[in-house]
Amino acid sequence: GAAWTRSQAWGGQYIECVTAASLLFNQWRERLPSRCAICASWPSRPVCEACVARFAPPVPRCRTCALPVPEGTPCCGECLRQQPPLDVCLACCDYAWPWAGQIGQFKFRGEAGWAAPMATLMRSTPWVEPTLDQADTVLPMPLAPLRLRERGFNQALELARRLAPAKVNARLLLRTRETSAQSGLPRARRLSNLQGAFALEPARAHELRGRRVVLVDDVMTSGASLFTAAQVLREAGVAHVAAIVFARTDKPSGAA
Repeated sequence: GAAWTRSQAWGGQYIECVTAASLLFNQWRERLPSRCAICASWPSRPVCEACVARFAPPVPRCRTCALPVPEGTPCCGECLRQQPPLDVCLACCDYAWPWAGQIGQFKFRGEAGWAAPMATLMRSTPWVEPTLDQADTVLPMPLAPLRLRERGFNQALELARRLAPAKVNARLLLRTRETSAQSGLPRARRLSNLQGAFALEPARAHELRGRRVVLVDDVMTSGASLFTAAQVLREAGVAHVAAIVFARTDKPSGAA
């Protein structure tokens, strides 16, 4: 009874301490010179300028879902047929080599130090700076409690803190429930799977009425998660909803 409760509490405190120490170490390490993670040039920032130019060049993207589109095309066919609840959606790069591997290290191997170079690349993406400047609030996409315990941190929050530290609020947009795996589901099924998965903190939802809000996440695939969260913001009276992600998949397949 009591002994088990004390043991559980101590275990939770130990995990929190280890997680905090890991995050501090990664923040310290990201300031050190190192080899480029892609081409291994030395000394370098985590990703050298040559690799950024080669693997993250600006490309024309759909204004509201960030899929690549031909030059001069403002929106993709899907967004023309069905307008998403986003006013603007911006992506730094494609979810492909080498970024897929770096994102995996960031999210699944606890390498939170990747948040700084990724946020730097996101800030250099056309229209990201003015979008952040015009925003009243920046909301990281929340993780479900189980997923948060597994990873030890929310990668979207780490990115948001580096993109706009003075505007970030991690307590307004909530993940209210776990959802089944999105992989392999068509877009309509993904959207229905996520219904009710996000909500605003009831006592503070009024703070966003009439405001400009930016959602931040690491990867966008079908857009189902971002679209569902954006719809929650719309229903709360948010005037303008933008999304900024590090990577965008080529095709709407895979996990959301």
